[in-house]
Amino acid sequence: MNTLELSIPQNIPLENSITPSECTCPNCGHQGLSIFYDVRQVPVHSCLMLPTQEDALNFPQGDVILGVCAECGFITNVAFDPQWSAYAPNYEDQQSFSPTFNQFALDLANRLIDKYDLRNQDIIEIGCSKGDFLLLLCELGGNRGVGIDPSVLPGRVQNEAASRVTFIQDYYSEKHAQYVGEFICCRHTLEHIQPTAEFLKTVRTSIGDRQDTVIFFEVPDTIRVLQDLAFEDIYYEHCSYFTPGSLARLFRSCGFEVIDLYRAYGDQYLLIEAKPTATRAEQVHPLEETPAQLVQTVQAFITRIQQKLAHWKQTLEQFQASGKRVVVWGSGSKCVSFLTTLDTVDLIQYVVDINPHRQGKFIPGVGKEIMAPEFLTDYQPDHVIVMNPIYLSEIQHSLDSLGVITQVMSV
Repeated sequence: MNTLELSIPQNIPLENSITPSECTCPNCGHQGLSIFYDVRQVPVHSCLMLPTQEDALNFPQGDVILGVCAECGFITNVAFDPQWSAYAPNYEDQQSFSPTFNQFALDLANRLIDKYDLRNQDIIEIGCSKGDFLLLLCELGGNRGVGIDPSVLPGRVQNEAASRVTFIQDYYSEKHAQYVGEFICCRHTLEHIQPTAEFLKTVRTSIGDRQDTVIFFEVPDTIRVLQDLAFEDIYYEHCSYFTPGSLARLFRSCGFEVIDLYRAYGDQYLLIEAKPTATRAEQVHPLEETPAQLVQTVQAFITRIQQKLAHWKQTLEQFQASGKRVVVWGSGSKCVSFLTTLDTVDLIQYVVDINPHRQGKFIPGVGKEIMAPEFLTDYQPDHVIVMNPIYLSEIQHSLDSLGVITQVMSV
């Protein structure tokens, strides 16, 4: 059994008399996780759009207490309560209003279609959100699709392939095995699920004896989060945090052979391609880190994170003291985590977002109304804080076209 020793500045108490030794890893079942990071009283959802400021400020809260498993390197929020995993049509995480993101999705779809000859095939997407990527796969490859997601809104995305795609407003389970075809896609969903091994085994069971079904999953890369001290990417909905090693080990333990493992989108995303196998696969991919290497990365995060938190809090306090107009660009989970982790909700004035389905709504736990970018033409902020650096060029172009002269900063 591996052991893990972390130099943690202070003992982090767990709620409900839970101790780290009682925490079980959802990936491998190892008993005993090491706690290394906590943020208390944060919104349990970041992307549920609320109609009033009062609803937003009174939104339920929970704790983020991250523990790392020495056996497999998996990281999870040990304080996560699954009762809050309630996704609905007002969960607004659609990213396809960004040209930058759309180009990434287009390139990815073409790559997968060409690599696996996804033409005139049956495709299922687990956690399809509003259906953008599934419709793209079906449009470009002439495929048929089934998208399963409790927050899906059939008809939201207009596409010529819509007649070949069925959307099911539900959580994925074995009852959906009838839809399994040549390709199973699951993007940015697994990090929202705490019983990770149980979920992946459900997918494997649904496939049955088929050996030709390709599995494609995409999740945030936690190595980048730890190395870049990206605290804005740690929030309640994300109860599961994957690295290349922990993700590949999970897939192998659940009856899959890893075909490929790689990073994309400015190394923010971790992508895995796999196939079912009757015998346990053993081959390790070159991108995988060992649990011991992950421990070193976690330790470096522990020693440096407080300095970054202090820097940003100090920066926002100085802006307020000098009367600067400060706006956050991007109203999603990064924004919620950025402001609530720093406890600086009142230090920014406005939040803007290009997604029209967010505009006019209020952010959970933050209480700020989401404004359209055009609002900035009259407001003329002194500083715009961008939540994701990959959009810097796109945002600067928008500001220029609006005639907004401001200092653009990235988290």
